[in-house]
Amino acid sequence: MRRYGGADLFITFTCNPKWPEITNELLAGQLPTDRYDIVSRVFHLKQKRLIDLLTKDKVFGSVRCFMFSIEWQKRGLPHSHTLLWLEEKNRPNDIDLVISAELSDPEVDPRLYNIIKTHMIHGPCGTINPNSPCMKNGRCTKRFPKSLVAETVTGENGYPSYRRRSAEDGGFTAEVRTRGQTVQVYGAGDL
Repeated sequence: MRRYGGADLFITFTCNPKWPEITNELLAGQLPTDRYDIVSRVFHLKQKRLIDLLTKDKVFGSVRCFMFSIEWQKRGLPHSHTLLWLEEKNRPNDIDLVISAELSDPEVDPRLYNIIKTHMIHGPCGTINPNSPCMKNGRCTKRFPKSLVAETVTGENGYPSYRRRSAEDGGFTAEVRTRGQTVQVYGAGDL
């Protein structure tokens, strides 16, 4: 931080216990949590590939430097936090090119659409599930659902409101079944 200043990107990468590289190596009746050796090796290889994508393939442009830390979650899966310093800084107008809190277009990229729908929807909480662990005093502590905005807006306290367009503004929706109900969602973390 002293030498390069604040990082340009903070990237979280989480292990998926359903990765075929993990599930194909499990014996009958085993769970990924039974084989930390396999989980650790696969995650290490995928983390290495992520760093190569960022630095060698220059997904976000030329990288000045990076650092990452790997942690293990309570449920036994690793995740990493990567800080990335870019040669050319991101401009405020570029945020929507780099960060998306929306569902992707199901026609253009159905695989990504299904990944987001399956793995990146927060909840259920709120009126659907007031007993959710994220609920305190009748409100979600993670501040879901997020409001719909046509463009990313830098918020108070340095927290931005990322672009999450309504269907009328060109956003996409998904129907998610939860606790016996079908709920319409607009983006990551919507429930």
